[in-house]
Amino acid sequence: MTKTTTADEAVKAIRSGDRVFIHGVAAAPARLIDAMTQRAPELKSVEVVHLHTEGEAPYARPEFADSFRVNAFFAAANTRQAIREGRADYIPVFLSEIPALFRKGVLPIDVALVQVSPPDDHGFCSLGVSVDIARAAVDTAKQVIAQINPRMPRTLGDALLHVNSIDAAVAADDELPEVAAPELTDIDRRIGSHIAGLIEDGATLQMGIGSIPNAVLAALGGHRRLGVHTEMFSDGLIPLVEKGIVTGECKTKHPGKIVAGFVMGTRRLYDFVDDNPQVLMLDIAYVNDSAVIRRNPKVTAINSAIEVDLTGQVCADSIGTLHYSGAGGQMDFIRGASLSEGGKPIIALPAATARGESKIVPLLKPGAGVVTTRAHVHYIVTEYGVADLYGKNLRQRAAELIRISHPEHRDELERAARERFGG
Repeated sequence: MTKTTTADEAVKAIRSGDRVFIHGVAAAPARLIDAMTQRAPELKSVEVVHLHTEGEAPYARPEFADSFRVNAFFAAANTRQAIREGRADYIPVFLSEIPALFRKGVLPIDVALVQVSPPDDHGFCSLGVSVDIARAAVDTAKQVIAQINPRMPRTLGDALLHVNSIDAAVAADDELPEVAAPELTDIDRRIGSHIAGLIEDGATLQMGIGSIPNAVLAALGGHRRLGVHTEMFSDGLIPLVEKGIVTGECKTKHPGKIVAGFVMGTRRLYDFVDDNPQVLMLDIAYVNDSAVIRRNPKVTAINSAIEVDLTGQVCADSIGTLHYSGAGGQMDFIRGASLSEGGKPIIALPAATARGESKIVPLLKPGAGVVTTRAHVHYIVTEYGVADLYGKNLRQRAAELIRISHPEHRDELERAARERFGG
């Protein structure tokens, strides 16, 4: 029987040297996190693992360096500085492979701190907005401590967790963190329009969060019979569902269903997924499996980049040696889309940074990570158009990329291409 207790009592299960999993994105259990951090004077060398989490990460502060060591699968805003200062670490790994790290005992979990919906009449809570790697964590953790919150939506699929699987429960009634859709710029809209032109009726979409995915979704009002199989989605998808544009009727895997691993957005989104049988929240090892992705028709995967070199190498997780995000699921979906019948893997980015520096570069910055290799890239999109690199040699790729670069940088890029490839 699940023990109901206080957060302070519940986290006493954590011992020095333990590996502690923290539930991701908007599901990060703030009360349990704060209570664990308060125990810092009693703890030594506790390893904390998680994906991106919203809210504070107090355990990553310099004063707690002897008590907690973050080992993150994604360098988010609340852990980037700790990683840069050497007080935390980043694990480069495809999102699809993280559950196996738990299940195979490569990174065994001692304690999982999660946030769930209240149990239904049959005793099942839900992992809510974040199933992704949390499913494997709660399945394999020696102890599961759950913050039970009526504001957590009850999502379906792989999200359900019976109360008998929870070792300690803490009551909470807290609003979930929300991320509002950013205002779309003219550049966003131009990129979105170019990508919308690549999307065919009946396609299966994968998209992330942010201005460019929202711009793409906003440009799809004239499309029909679209489906969704994506690691995550946000509020921008809801109008397309309400207008009958997203129906999922052409999908081979889970026709009629929106498949995702996690969601992040506003309360409107959380209410949309609550007890919604159209939405399946599934283990990310399945969602991001390229063998599953490729079975859907016309998979159109839309991912972002920090910079792209003239051969098509995509850096998406670092600015030089500074880790900014993570490998995530980009390669999972780039490969899955390329293998899908009629699929289109797309990398989208503005042609220049806010400071006017070109994002299409002769060479990636020293230390930059290649998330998507030049052999995997098909389409690169900026506000200046679409570059199709598939089947093209290095010289042809450079010409395509220069064509969609910012006009102020084209002469420099052309000089670099001539020096490297001749002609």
